[in-house]
Amino acid sequence: MRIKIINPNTTWSMTEKIGACARAVAHAGTEIVAVSPAMGPVSIESHYDEALAVPGLLQEIAAGERDGIDGYVIACFGDPGLKAARELARGPVVGIAEAAMHLASMIGSRFSVVTTLGRTMGQAWHLAEIYGMERFCANVRACELPVLELEEPGSNARERIVDECRRALEEDGADCIVLGCAGMTDLCAHIEQVLGVPVIDGVAAGTKLIESLVALKLRTSKRGELARPLPKPMIGALEAFTLTR
Repeated sequence: MRIKIINPNTTWSMTEKIGACARAVAHAGTEIVAVSPAMGPVSIESHYDEALAVPGLLQEIAAGERDGIDGYVIACFGDPGLKAARELARGPVVGIAEAAMHLASMIGSRFSVVTTLGRTMGQAWHLAEIYGMERFCANVRACELPVLELEEPGSNARERIVDECRRALEEDGADCIVLGCAGMTDLCAHIEQVLGVPVIDGVAAGTKLIESLVALKLRTSKRGELARPLPKPMIGALEAFTLTR
């Protein structure tokens, strides 16, 4: 099977890291295609960034449909454009927040999300609510760490994230940790080893979940809300997004 992992930001070093983590957990027969859009923000840290990331993300979904991709993972913890992507895709599409929260609810009674900037905490709580995970979510915590600092050699990002995860266990009553950024994917094993509790990385969780859905031959339903969008003209800079069928 062919799985496309889409990092909705345009920082290629992060995309390479995400792809490597997905390949590390994927089945030997699974081909992982890791991409960034051709346009969009270098990092996603606000509603504005997220909105501007969606067109490039949808271009990658459309390209994947032409290339025969079997399923998709949206590798940003805000799960941007998830429902729009499902409208375009024949196969399944999952977001990493969706995947990580559901898996965390199956291996512990309470999880805390540890994310980057405090301004993104509201979105994480919103996703927990709409995914039905709010009752499992003990807290959402931020390290006040810009996303791109995760890519900087010599940064103390790892130590700051580990410290915040430790506080989540001690202060929130959490028994497992959900990492709230795709850029943290390579830290998962280290944090788990240091703290001795399950740590869920959404990239790995999303990859295995998509593999399972494809193996079960489960596709996105095209009845009702997630049917293909109605064809209509798009004007101006969005003209290339016009659907004809």
